[in-house]
Amino acid sequence: MLLNNLNSRDMKNNSVKAIMTKDVVCISPEQYLLDVKHIYENKKFHHHIPVVENGRLVGMVSLIDFMYNIGGAGIKDDNKVYRELMVKDIMTKNPFYLTVDATIEDVSNVLAKGYYHAVPILNNEKIVGIVSTADIIKLFLNTVSIQN
Repeated sequence: MLLNNLNSRDMKNNSVKAIMTKDVVCISPEQYLLDVKHIYENKKFHHHIPVVENGRLVGMVSLIDFMYNIGGAGIKDDNKVYRELMVKDIMTKNPFYLTVDATIEDVSNVLAKGYYHAVPILNNEKIVGIVSTADIIKLFLNTVSIQN
């Protein structure tokens, strides 16, 4: 759900829940890179895949992490790197996250610093959403088009 009239008060008062993607594609540390490859090939998502173990966020895999580690393996599933490397071998451990108590301003400030391009959103230590720079850009574009 995008906000119709965005202003600084809205950004400070509206929960990140208003713009987060709720249907988050996640993987486990024990999955092989072949599974990651198939997600990148078949799913619409933010190019960052949260890694979840026993329901808890333990890592993140970015498209850059994936591409760097497959080293020219190509698009065929039969390359050995896809069956030898596991998610735990390439993931960023203990990733940054926000909770559902965060505001749109909070996540915008984090993403604007450029260290992250997607931020997982947790509720009671469970992943319930993700917000990417693309979500923030869409929010602002939607607001500008409504105001014009």
